[in-house]
Amino acid sequence: MRILLVEDDRKAAGLLTRGLGEEGFRVDTAHSAEDTEQKNLHTGYGLIILDWNLPGKDGLTFCEELRKREIRTPVLMLTARDALTDRVRGLDTGADDYLTKPFAFEELLARVRALLRRAEQARPGMLSVADLVLDPRSRRVTRSGRPLSLTPKEYAILELLLRRAGEVVSRTQLAEEIWRTGLIALDNLIDVHISNLRRKVDPPGVPPLIRTVRGCGFSLAADGSESP
Repeated sequence: MRILLVEDDRKAAGLLTRGLGEEGFRVDTAHSAEDTEQKNLHTGYGLIILDWNLPGKDGLTFCEELRKREIRTPVLMLTARDALTDRVRGLDTGADDYLTKPFAFEELLARVRALLRRAEQARPGMLSVADLVLDPRSRRVTRSGRPLSLTPKEYAILELLLRRAGEVVSRTQLAEEIWRTGLIALDNLIDVHISNLRRKVDPPGVPPLIRTVRGCGFSLAADGSESP
């Protein structure tokens, strides 16, 4: 299991990395939010351990940005702030757990294991229609065994369509669930993403799966012909 540790105190980061490594975890480190830009935050890690007091962009802001980017990796927030209002802010921002410094390594380890167990139990099984398969655990998508390279928004749209396979998903539902906003000014954007997704999922020579239901929205089904 890979863990990303974002901690600006290099000595503390080294101690935590060594301790977690001895427990069988593979730990990557970053010393600021900016240091994580080249890392695969969508699928690369089972857990992010995040210090609140980072240089530049603080951990609270970074955690909030992760959730806005639809990165659902569990976050364990580390901080010297022990006021109730601070703990509430951290959890409301999107952190899954909160540990106040100084702490015993044994408690950190117990919280890490609990978060990983919770995430494992919450992960859904495979989603599929015909020969299209989406694995929510790895975020891997294949068609006829061939991997598809999707953008985060394309992946989110496809996952929603697969979860509601055979049902019509309206443009309003896409706007609210994928973009977290109303439909205003998103109509053309939705069409662009659906078009790009269709090119990848339904290339020439294979039965189309993504269906446009004119005036209603979109659906995913094995008889994916476009409605007249």
